Amino acid sequence: MRLGLFSDVHANLPALESTLKRLSKEGVDFMLCLGDVVGYGPHPREVVQLLRDRDVACTLGPSDANLAFPFAKTDREGVASEILEWTRDQLTSKELQWLRQLPVTYRIRTPYGRLRGFHGLPYQPEKRFPLSKPTAELLPIFERLSSRILVPGGSHVPFHRQVSNYWLVDPGSVGMTLGGEPGADAMILTIEEETVDVETLKIDYDIGQTVFDVQAWGLPDVVAQVIRSGGLSKEL
Repeated sequence: MRLGLFSDVHANLPALESTLKRLSKEGVDFMLCLGDVVGYGPHPREVVQLLRDRDVACTLGPSDANLAFPFAKTDREGVASEILEWTRDQLTSKELQWLRQLPVTYRIRTPYGRLRGFHGLPYQPEKRFPLSKPTAELLPIFERLSSRILVPGGSHVPFHRQVSNYWLVDPGSVGMTLGGEPGADAMILTIEEETVDVETLKIDYDIGQTVFDVQAWGLPDVVAQVIRSGGLSKEL
């Protein structure tokens, strides 16, 4: 089984288009997006429409929830609140409804065992998964979730590690990577009964087009800076 994983598209259409094209070319059997489809980037409607049209399985991220559910609206640090208000004005009721139906977790049966994907923590998309915790502290999480492979999105940095006979995988970010190298992040898991092979992808896309659209819409320039550099800014 070959599974294509990606996360944190953040309304970056050129990055998403290139990612879907690359994963399709690689011949994956299934694609899973780990949330934060919108937020920050300049193409929220187009990204939702593309994922919906391609019938890509997605989970709910905190930016998605903030827009989809009025009761989930929270003040965000940096420029996030300003951009989410702009994004809310761009989306139609149809796109908001699509965000509302996204599950918080997604489970897949693989040859290796159950895989569970989510953003942040299971049932808490706004939290951050403790990727670097010691093995002894992570094992009870796998056991409690009855999963051999956990895929939490949200760090914006590609990460994977084997934890005893379990696997912990974060594919990074399609639209706003923070790993230090511009481009879209994705991963391919080749899953067999006894093994999991993780391939990390850095996918080129038209960064100039995304930056141009950020500026054309008058979004904060820090978004363009992060997309160009692939690195974190204190303003974000």
